Formats: sequence, structure tokens, C-alpha cells
Amino acid sequence: MALIKSISAGKLDIRVYDNREDAGRAAAKDGADVFRKLLSVPGREMVNVIFAAAPSQNDTLSALENESDIDWTRVRAFHMDEYVGFGKDRKESFGSYLYEHVFGRLPFGEVQYIRGDAEDPQAECARYSALLEKYPVDIVFLGIGENAHIAFNDPWVADFNDPALVKLVPLDETCRNQQVHDGCFPSLDDVPTHAFTLTVPALVRAGHLFCTVPCDTKAEAVKNTAYAEAGEKYPATVMRSHPHAVMYCDRNSGKYLL
Repeated sequence: MALIKSISAGKLDIRVYDNREDAGRAAAKDGADVFRKLLSVPGREMVNVIFAAAPSQNDTLSALENESDIDWTRVRAFHMDEYVGFGKDRKESFGSYLYEHVFGRLPFGEVQYIRGDAEDPQAECARYSALLEKYPVDIVFLGIGENAHIAFNDPWVADFNDPALVKLVPLDETCRNQQVHDGCFPSLDDVPTHAFTLTVPALVRAGHLFCTVPCDTKAEAVKNTAYAEAGEKYPATVMRSHPHAVMYCDRNSGKYLL
């Protein structure tokens, strides 16, 4: 794995690799090392992990599947966001993506889906929040958006001190256009307007954050995550105060850091 450059932004370690495959493999290797360490702790029954669902995660998830000596039956998996009205059997849903790329490919002991098609969305927020309280998260595999969002905590709804763990949010045109750019929907009109999201505190209270961010379309967001004033205007800047957060970029996304 060809590491080109590493910089620190507060406590956040940002690493730029030669290509997206190398960045993904590095994130998977580092995450796998933490899995092994936690699973070796005497008395530890399960490790709890949250996965992002986006094309930016393809290389990390593929590489994670190839990591050996991890007892996946002792891993409990969550996902971090879902479109309102979309069940996991709908191909455009984040649940469907995660089943295809990781949940259906590794023998997890337990997988907890956000039920995007729940009849009562607020009750679903409460249900999923209760699960996150019951099973404190150890590891998060995430990305950042073109507007530096994490999950669907876009700048206009992000709250670093959010009292909620899961909430319903509107998606603006910039955020929805990213789904078109990623090839998830054919046009803006096809992208849902609302989503469930785990909040900023729900994500950053995990022990380890592994953030994979390839592609030129994320270069501005990477630059702002590293150098802009920390705050909700650039939600990913919250990682600069996390004690164990690493962001893995390729030459394209990290071009302003080189």
C-alpha cells in the first residue's frame, strides 16, 4: 500500500495513498487489527460496528472481507442511515447496499437494520436509538460527503451536541445530487427527500473511526475537513477532536493536501 503523505488535523490522522484501492485496503487492515484486539479481551462477547453505505466504501468493504482470523460471529453490525420509506429489500436502499457488500458476505453474529419503511418513523428512531444505547459502538467505518457531511448530518442539520442518537432529516439538493453523482439514482427527481440518520454524537462516541474518502468530487470536502474552522458548517471536522480517527484518501481526494 503506497502511502504518499500523512498529516495531522487536530487529533485526526489524514493519510493520502496512491489510489483508492490502497486507501481502502489500509482502512480495512487497520479496522481488522482493532477487531482482533477487542475480540481478544477476556470476557468480551461481541464487538459492535457501524457501516456506512456508499460507493466510497466499496474498496474498504471488499478488503475487509479478505482479512483473516476475525470471528465475525462475535460481531454485531449496524448501519448509519436509510431513506424514509425504503425497506432493505429495495435495491436503492442503504440496507440493500450493505447486504450486497458486507452483511451478506460475512457471518455476522447479528445485523441490525434501520427499518426505513417503518409505518411510524419516529418510533423507528426510538427503537434504533435504544439498540445503540444497549450495545455501545466500538468501531465506525464511514465516509464524508461532498459537503463534508457524515451520515446524513448535513451542515444545516448537524449538531455536535445533538441530544438524539437517531433522527429524521430533510435532504437538500446538494446532498441529493451526490446520490446521482454516485450512480445510486438516475436523476435528482428519483432521490428521496428525507432520511433517517445516526447523529454526530452517535457516531463519534465510538472508540475508533475509520473514514475512507476517495475520488476528486470529495477533494474540497477533504480540504475543509483538514483546514477549515471546526464546526457544524463542515460536519466532518468533528473527527479532529476524536482520539482514534483516521481518514484514508487517494491522490484525487487528497490533492489539496499534497
